[in-house]
Amino acid sequence: MPKKNINVLGVMSGTSLDGLDFCLVSFDLKNISNFKILKTHTYQYDETWKNYLRNAVKLNTEEIEKLNIEFSSLISKYVNQFTIDFSTPKIELISCHGHTIFHEPEKGLTLQIGDGKIISQKTSTKVVCDFRSQDVNLGGQGAPLVPIGDLNLFMDYKFCLNLGGFANVSIKTKEDIHAFDICPVNTVLNHYSKKMDHEYDRNGFLSKSGQTDKILLEELNNLNYYQKYGPKSLGIEFVNEFILPLIEKKDLQPNDILMTFVDHVSFQINESIKKYQQNKILVTGGGAFNKNLVETIKSKTKHEVIIPKKEIINFKEALVFAYLGVLRINNQINCLKSVTGAKKNHSSGKIFDYNS
Repeated sequence: MPKKNINVLGVMSGTSLDGLDFCLVSFDLKNISNFKILKTHTYQYDETWKNYLRNAVKLNTEEIEKLNIEFSSLISKYVNQFTIDFSTPKIELISCHGHTIFHEPEKGLTLQIGDGKIISQKTSTKVVCDFRSQDVNLGGQGAPLVPIGDLNLFMDYKFCLNLGGFANVSIKTKEDIHAFDICPVNTVLNHYSKKMDHEYDRNGFLSKSGQTDKILLEELNNLNYYQKYGPKSLGIEFVNEFILPLIEKKDLQPNDILMTFVDHVSFQINESIKKYQQNKILVTGGGAFNKNLVETIKSKTKHEVIIPKKEIINFKEALVFAYLGVLRINNQINCLKSVTGAKKNHSSGKIFDYNS
């Protein structure tokens, strides 16, 4: 009797350094746009791992390789723990985004750690990983990768907006789907929240207590990246090279910086979608819990902002990476040239099977 479903574990580590997001999904093999989320969980990073990942961009090649091995072992440990902790059904595929160390596609460079060969061997499971390299080699940005999921799994929304370490948006038209990174979000908000002895701006209370500095806001909005049209993508390099130095020139209190940046994010989001007729925006990612940020976005856009259930807010990216993995093992397109700027649509990701 032919198999009806496949159970796939999507694994995602974002630039916000919250932890490893696991989303176990059952996909209908006859129509893989039909899915059921079976279990989700985040394994949070301790301070040691946060520091490793935060500072990885400064490491040399040998040190990065060592970190890659250790990080792959960490992922494997949590996968094995996940199956025990939650008595999950058999995981038939792990689709792992890994963690981005650097991403400079204009230089032909992108690196996500999380070695599929190690993970496959340590979990006795087939693994798909390294979704970005092939796209960069084809002249694309290697990002964003989520839009194929936005197109096929979230068909009811014209806009899919993710507020993670960076904001990215997918915009569907009758002809195609376009997507790009808009601006940094939690990479910057978390940085200045820590200066107020908070890991992040819970509910937006810290930013709401601040005042917008109009001069800084204007300077942020005038950065060259925002004058470019997509496809375009961002990495932590942009924050370190342009955003933080610009902010640090000002003598501002952290809560004023936070409120200014909330206004900056909201302005850039609206700039990205204001030309389209009124429609629905699905908002996901950790920033969807920042009430001040969400309210500020609502105040600037004519579109209807939809906040889905927690499971989708927190695990949409891990869900979509699970979907990308299924597409890859079936050699179906999972990377769209209209989104990344690559020479062609293609099926991206490296496959590792512990049996071979």
